Amino acid sequence: MKGGMIDISNKPDVVRVAIAEGSIRLRPETIKLIQEGKIEKGDVAEAAKIAAILAVKNTPSILPYCHPIPITSVKVDVDYDRDLVKVIVEVKTTYKTGVEMEALTGVTAALLTIWDMVKKYEKDEEGQYPHTMIADVRVVKKIKKSLKE
Repeated sequence: MKGGMIDISNKPDVVRVAIAEGSIRLRPETIKLIQEGKIEKGDVAEAAKIAAILAVKNTPSILPYCHPIPITSVKVDVDYDRDLVKVIVEVKTTYKTGVEMEALTGVTAALLTIWDMVKKYEKDEEGQYPHTMIADVRVVKKIKKSLKE
């Protein structure tokens, strides 16, 4: 039979870490509103962090061939530039398979949450988003260490 989840039952548990990042381009005026706490939906960075953590924990519900993994740690950073918000998600586990998909899913959910919270400020007069763009979502680091190391 082809397809389905890969059988990992005979793989040893290994310490695994994945760090992913991505960014959303916003108008500088929107970034300023976020930093000043003036977004009416609430604290954008905190909501993005919560969304990332929830997405990491629910990745197997979203990606059909992803194994449920015992997540041991999730760290989320939100950084600002003039016209960018960058999200970095680090996920750790001690298990048989990696956490890259979890880290990528966390980044993506955080960026979508930011977009949702600021969309009112990003629309032009026609209701379009000419400046807003999610970009550069990628795994920046992956670590795999034996438990004996």
